[in-house]
Amino acid sequence: MHYYTLGQIPHKRHIQFRKPDGSLYHEQLFSTEGFSDMYSTLYHANPPTQIVQVGDPYSVAPKLIHDKQLKHRSLHGFNVAPDDDYLKSRKVVLANNDCKIILAAPRKSTDDYFFKNADADEVIFVHEGTGTLRTMYGNIRFEYGDYLVVPRGTIYQMSFDGPDNRLFIVESYSPIITPKRYRNNFGQLLEHSPFCERDIRKPDELETYDEQGDFLMYIKKQDNIYPYHYLSHPFDVIGWDGFVYPYAFSIHNFEPITGRVHQPPPVHQTFAARNFVICSFVPRLFDYHPLAIPAPYNHSNIDSDEVLYYVDGDFMSRKHVERGMITLHPGGIPHGPHPGTVEKSIGAKETHELAVMVDTFRPLLMTEHAASIEDPDYYQSWLTP
Repeated sequence: MHYYTLGQIPHKRHIQFRKPDGSLYHEQLFSTEGFSDMYSTLYHANPPTQIVQVGDPYSVAPKLIHDKQLKHRSLHGFNVAPDDDYLKSRKVVLANNDCKIILAAPRKSTDDYFFKNADADEVIFVHEGTGTLRTMYGNIRFEYGDYLVVPRGTIYQMSFDGPDNRLFIVESYSPIITPKRYRNNFGQLLEHSPFCERDIRKPDELETYDEQGDFLMYIKKQDNIYPYHYLSHPFDVIGWDGFVYPYAFSIHNFEPITGRVHQPPPVHQTFAARNFVICSFVPRLFDYHPLAIPAPYNHSNIDSDEVLYYVDGDFMSRKHVERGMITLHPGGIPHGPHPGTVEKSIGAKETHELAVMVDTFRPLLMTEHAASIEDPDYYQSWLTP
């Protein structure tokens, strides 16, 4: 990300910054990888360290299935049942040591508690629902098609406008960044990038609550949720600046890269992390070579697992696709278009598909939640037209 500031800050770091009554604001350095990488500096009305009580933690570790079966998978994502509570609604379906892939259908906002993921950065893709991501950095409105990128350690609440919400969430144990090939040495997105800084929505409303009481915060660390009670309201920041903050990017603002012949998946890359990438498949014109075959060619996943989350539209390479479906094509075996879809795609001018892809470079394991929504016969779907 690039430098941003919101609210009131002093003219220099680590100096006295006083309230109107003469008392000091409380400076906090919010940094990644110690003091060696990106950071932001926040100024609180009260010390951010005033812990009143710590409750007993409970585990949210996914129950993994080590079945040692190498086969293509399909999950009916919308079969994950809604839950009133945001945290309880989050169901891990695929996981490895670099990331977790989560489905959630929360019905209610987190008005009575705050959440901090101290394990991982989060990319929250909004499939259904609208609302506001409320954070210590300020607020961001969200709607259908938005990626919400939340750096680890960010205190936030999800305020939904209604009960019908569907989220596709990726937890990353490394920072979520934009692809390096789209940035110059100063971090600026280059001319050939499929999106630019103007497409990124940063916090634009800073709510400051100088209040004391009993404020419940759930902190996730090492797959446990710790209930913490703080004396001061977590959103007591009067101002901040830096390079670490949450932001939103709409998949509808991703500008697809097309060519005379079929383009490989990396042209759809939107985010990068350690050992995995996130890509956006959006409506676009098809290839324009006179002999072009718009459907993707068969390809072997030797070094990566490919996860595709189907959002909306018509997918010319797959049959029987439904909204919220997830396919997992594991590393080690080839996959490609379903029978009949190659011929059908010839002569087509455009696609209206919308999907999110996660390619991991270490194998993903299914969870018990995934097994409960799996189509067990999907691996045979290439046999019949």
